[in-house]
Parts: sequence; C-alpha cells; structure tokens
Amino acid sequence: MISAVVRASWAMLRRDRAALALSFAVPIVFFSIFAVIFGGQRDASTRKVRVLAVDEDGSPRSRRMMEVLAAEEALAVSTAPAAEPGEAAPAPYDRAAAEAAVRGGDAPVAIVIPKGFGAAKIGFGPEAERAKLELLVDSSDPIAGRMVAGLLQKVIFTGMGDLLLESGIDSLDQVAEFTGEQRERLGKLLEEARRAPAAGSTSEPGRGGFELPIAVETRDLLGESKENPMISFYAAALGVMFLLFTASGAGGALIEERESGTLDRLLSTRISMPQLLAGKLAYLTSLGIVQLIVMFVWGWLVFGLDLPAHWGGFLIMAVPTALVCSAFGLVLAAVCRTRKQLVAMSNLVILSISALGGSMFPRFLMPEALQKASLVAFNSWALEGFLDVFWRDEPIVAALPEIAVLLGWTVVFFAVARRISKRWEIV
Repeated sequence: MISAVVRASWAMLRRDRAALALSFAVPIVFFSIFAVIFGGQRDASTRKVRVLAVDEDGSPRSRRMMEVLAAEEALAVSTAPAAEPGEAAPAPYDRAAAEAAVRGGDAPVAIVIPKGFGAAKIGFGPEAERAKLELLVDSSDPIAGRMVAGLLQKVIFTGMGDLLLESGIDSLDQVAEFTGEQRERLGKLLEEARRAPAAGSTSEPGRGGFELPIAVETRDLLGESKENPMISFYAAALGVMFLLFTASGAGGALIEERESGTLDRLLSTRISMPQLLAGKLAYLTSLGIVQLIVMFVWGWLVFGLDLPAHWGGFLIMAVPTALVCSAFGLVLAAVCRTRKQLVAMSNLVILSISALGGSMFPRFLMPEALQKASLVAFNSWALEGFLDVFWRDEPIVAALPEIAVLLGWTVVFFAVARRISKRWEIV
C-alpha cells in the first residue's frame, strides 16, 4: 500500500510538468545565486573597502599616513568626492563632509587624522602618550569597520616601521642612556627605515601584547543613538521578504477560484476582471500593511526598535512596499495554473530576489557588479527606503526616489497580471 501511495504521488507530479520542473529548478537556481555571490572570493585577493580619508593635521607625519593608506591594496581610499564631468575638482573631504557621506550610505568607513597627530610624542606601553586616529563607521556594514580597524594596525607596522623604531629607541633611551656611537648607529638605522617605501604589503602584521603607538578610536555614527541598532536593519530586511511570501500565498486564492468555478460565476456578474484584480490588490495591500505594523510593533515592544520616532516614515514606506509585493503576488498567481506550480514558482522567485536584494545577505558584501545588478530587484529599493527612515534617520523626502521606483514597479506588475488574466474573461 505504501508503494502504491508513492507511485500515485509521483504520477500526479509528472502530470504537472511545470511543477515537476520547478521542484528541481529551485535548489539549482538558489545554489547558483550564492555561488555567484561567494564564488568571486576563491582567489587570494581581498575585496577592497571604500574608505574616506580626512587629514585635519596637515603635518609631515599625517601626510605620510595618508600615503601609507593609499598604498594599501585592500582599501579604496577617497580624499574628495568624485568630480562630475565638465566640473572643477571638488574640495577634499573635511570631518563634516565625511560624516555626512557615511551617514548617507555613500561609504561605510571614514578615517580622520585629527589635529596634533604629527606633534604627539608617542611611545610604547599602556601609559605612553600616543597619536590618535579616528574611525567613523556605519555599523549596518559590520564587516567594513572591523576590517579597516585591522588594516590600520597592519599599515602602521608595515608602512611606518621608522615610526615604530623611533618610538622604541626613545623608550629604551629612558631606561638606559645610549653612548654616542650607539646613537649614531641607531640614527643610521632610523634613516634607512624612513627611506623604505610604504608598500601595500598583503602580509599579516605581527601581534604582540603591547599597545600600538598610534591609538584608533572607533565611533559608530548611526548606531550610537540607538538602543538596539541592528534590529532596525534586520526588521526592514526580513519584513520585505516575508511580505512577498504572504502576498504570493494570498494571491493563490485566484487559482482556487479558477479551479472551483467561482471565478467564472464572479465574472458573469457586473464585476470586470480589472475591478476584480484591483479588489484583490487592495485586499493584499491592506493585509501586507497590517502584517508590517504587527512585525514592527513587536520589534518595538520586545527588541527596542525605535518605531515611535519614525512612525510617519514607516507608514509612508509600508504602503508602496505592500503595494508592490501584492502586485507581484498577483503576477505569480496569474502565471501559475496550479497550487503546486505557485508554491514552486514563488519559492524560486522570492528566495532569489530576496538574496539579490539584500534581505538574506547584505548587498555591501556582494561583488560590486552584483550590487549594481541587484538594483533591478524591486525589493532592494524597499529595503533601502526602510533603511533611510530607520537606520540613517533621513527625512521622509530622502525616501522619495525609492517610493517612486516601488510605485512604478506596482504599475508594471498590475499591467502584467491584467494582461495574463484576459484568458479567463467570459466573452
């Protein structure tokens, strides 16, 4: 009897060829997406991190530090905004401009060399005076800030060896006085170290139990004022993804109505297909808005999501996000002929665009070409809009480009669903 059930189930699946094909296509496509994302990391090179650099000191030592940073192969250092075609070169970044760029998502990290960097008398040990570097980070990219902090230690060791040698000599001289001959030899050694090129070595720096002669202070620009900063990021990412699943599942009611004959009876009344689809869209949108409200309120009550301060921005983003997801769900329901096809198709498409759009894997960790390609996925615009409101604390007008793109996709998806659904109309 068990074998009969198995044979019957396989026979039913074979009869639905589209569902059969999609059942095997889903894992292949999903695997391929992640292979593309991670496959570029098979070589030994490190993905470059875009870093803004600000020199407030202007001393020979700070200029040397800027040269060492520029020579580091793992960093893409920018000292000024990119010039527009036909315009004069813009002024170099200052602290305020670098902070604004990091807050706006233009770069994940900025390095500031503050005034007094070159004049600081530095040395080893916990009580020694040390020059200071400031690291301004956007913690929505948790990798970039830590990577740059580690690379700063590396470039200090590999690119400014003369500075370390000078500090060591000064520290030893405080313990035991050098003779004139010893000072002369050490001076020659120090000059040779200063003439050594500041190459961007890829070797790992030595690790020791002492404090670095240059201190690195990290400041989280966007997360410092939030009780639980990463909740804002993940609430937006997961909210958009699960809204797609809800819309596709609820949109499957069209398939049930076709199979049961309810659709034919509805169309034989005064309602037209465009009106029916508009009603479905309105229902799915209201369902999606309620779902987002429940999810974000839960995040506020349980996990400290800062919802009350962003209530207006949340509603303004929730409406177009629910609209576009609902219209997309109608397209899936119109394309598929059976529930099995809808389940397989929705899993394939929703998981794929969620991975590409940043809901399942942060876009900033993807290869640069894939980051640009992912802008085709409409959910990436919804995610960016929520991040503008909740993470970057931008005014509502900053989300207008994302809202316009989402509304545009809504019109396209509804038109496609309307076009496909013409085959159901009663003539």
